[in-house]
Amino acid sequence: MRVSIAVTVRVLRCLFLWLVLLLPPMVAMGGEPLSVYVSILPQKYLVQRVGGDHVRVSVMVGPGQSPATFEPRPRQMAGLARARLYYRIGVPFESVWMDRIRAANPRMSILDARDGIRLRPIDSAGGAGDHGHAGDGRPRDDPHIWLSPALVKIMAARLRDRLIELDPGHEADYRANTRAFIDDLSRLQQRIRQRLAGLKNRSFMVFHPSWGYFADEFGLRQIPIESEGKAPGASTLARLMDQARRQRVGMIFVQPQFGQTQARALAQSVGARLVTIDSLAEDYIDNLQRVAAAIAGESDGR
Repeated sequence: MRVSIAVTVRVLRCLFLWLVLLLPPMVAMGGEPLSVYVSILPQKYLVQRVGGDHVRVSVMVGPGQSPATFEPRPRQMAGLARARLYYRIGVPFESVWMDRIRAANPRMSILDARDGIRLRPIDSAGGAGDHGHAGDGRPRDDPHIWLSPALVKIMAARLRDRLIELDPGHEADYRANTRAFIDDLSRLQQRIRQRLAGLKNRSFMVFHPSWGYFADEFGLRQIPIESEGKAPGASTLARLMDQARRQRVGMIFVQPQFGQTQARALAQSVGARLVTIDSLAEDYIDNLQRVAAAIAGESDGR
């Protein structure tokens, strides 16, 4: 009799899990927030600004981790089974894991932040016009779209529309939140332009080429040290040293997710200092102000 009861309980549990995973997702009810998964921390900020109290955001790539080498933990994959939306953005780990992310919850809505955005080729070390390439020889797309406030405005509007589809009962809030966020982005753009207005040398040197979209929007040019995720060879490093001296580079920007050995050697050879800027910081608006201040040679980024 006890065995029969135990078997019945296990069957009921299996049926419950089957219903959770296979039944079509329902429109959000009452005060239950939408479960949204994102790839990186800046997306968390974006989703929270647009979704407000009506979303609960989980991030795959945590602080200090690199999207190029990240592998989801089992707990994250299990959590996806209850998610209503996955908001992808094109960072490297997605190309390996996206099929498995979809398989974890076939009913989950997926929104690609790159939709409606014209992508630029990612820059590589070696001089103007040099770009990283995919395995088929074509220029590799730059995934760092979130570093342009103008593009984030497009992303916010498309996210708003998807949240309204999933949760029409809070449409007014999603629209109001998006308007407020876009207004903040416009003020951010104005402050950055003012900060960079008097900058004579519009080029800046970085280890990892994250800042191409930012540079395009604000009339700058990034000079990357690495090429396609690899540290420069001896000839490229010598060329970069010569370029840094000619352009009187005083700072070389690095970010915490990547090694700094080559950047440090280059900085020492040309008398520049290393400055850490993080393209993956969650505090999006404050972070871009700090980056603009660093490029302008100011000490305070606020």
